[in-house]
Amino acid sequence: MPGHVQDRWYKDEEQPDGTIKRVKTDRYGVGLRYRARYVGPDGTEKSKSFPDKQKRAAEKWLSNTTADMERGQYIDPKKARITFRQYAEQWVAAQTTDVATRDAVESRLRLHSYPYLGTRPLGSFQPEHMRTWVRQLEDAGIPGTYGYVIYGNVRAVLSAAVDDGYLTRNPCDARSVRPPSPEPKRVVPWEPGRVFAVRAALPPRAQAMVDLAAGCGLRQGEVFGLGVDGVGFDTDTLHVVRQVKLVKGKPVFAPPKCEKERDVPLPAVIADALRTHMKEFEPTAITLPWKKLDGPPVTAHLLFTAKEGSAVRRNDFNDHAWKPALAAAGVIPERQRGERHQAAREHGMHALRHFYASVLLDAGESIKAVSEYLGHADASMTLRVYAHLMPTSRERTRKAVDAVFNPPALDS
Repeated sequence: MPGHVQDRWYKDEEQPDGTIKRVKTDRYGVGLRYRARYVGPDGTEKSKSFPDKQKRAAEKWLSNTTADMERGQYIDPKKARITFRQYAEQWVAAQTTDVATRDAVESRLRLHSYPYLGTRPLGSFQPEHMRTWVRQLEDAGIPGTYGYVIYGNVRAVLSAAVDDGYLTRNPCDARSVRPPSPEPKRVVPWEPGRVFAVRAALPPRAQAMVDLAAGCGLRQGEVFGLGVDGVGFDTDTLHVVRQVKLVKGKPVFAPPKCEKERDVPLPAVIADALRTHMKEFEPTAITLPWKKLDGPPVTAHLLFTAKEGSAVRRNDFNDHAWKPALAAAGVIPERQRGERHQAAREHGMHALRHFYASVLLDAGESIKAVSEYLGHADASMTLRVYAHLMPTSRERTRKAVDAVFNPPALDS
């Protein structure tokens, strides 16, 4: 068996007559007696110590370690002692996704996994720890959909730990571990009356934002990032080429989601609304870094800016313009004195994109076209989200089957 178990309390000493005698060392009775030593796959010597009367335990541990090396399941003890948080922070720093995405992942790990899992050594993870953590998320009131995202981040960290030799198996892969269940919610689009009521309740410089989001399907950041260069009045087309994002709380320009620039039909009524807005609020040249805080500066003449002439910040707009408009339109309750408006995740500006999709689908537009205009990664995503908003599809199906089984009679 590779390696050996050293007895640090005794040593073999050759006597004058050539015989070998076991004698006490200067460490006799001090510290752990047995040290199991072996050479790891990296060529360095490693060891683990055991107390007196635990020689068999030391031999068994050494035997199991040797077997793990032969099976390719060996984990370096030093790696196994690294905590989840230590490894996760290294993992986040090494990600090649955009800065905003990394910030979001880091925030979820810091807020919802480190308090529960952060100090646990990677080598100690068992499925029971994941089951307990998922229950703790539930007890903390984390919604299932958000919990599912948090769980996915932790699972990704542990999968990377397996790949890097810190774990032999991801505990999330155990059949007994179940992730939080996303709430099955169907999109319920706003009625036109609600759209127009919220628009009217917004400050005048923000009202045309509703026209863009509800009439062209732009995301909130894309509305904030729309410049004069993106409005094709002569071609009846919007060119969606950038958005405003927050990176560590500071605005930057970035490509649209999924790095997908796109052209969207510009209806005449929306074009008129934009012309009116641009006459009253002249587009402003805004310079922001591209994609990251130290990115190259990019200048665009934006249609929408804050009162002080800076780029619109999502959080400020939502708290000081959007939610008060929702309350004025009766979508959410009025804010009580000294309190903030209630959370309104389902009534964010994204609701206007749902409205846009519902109008197009109700008019018979194809899923492929709607997906293209919305800038989705693919049409299957659009279908999953909006298939139930195709009110005439059942009737079309009935008529199609009736036509096959009951063809019109031929004239004699």
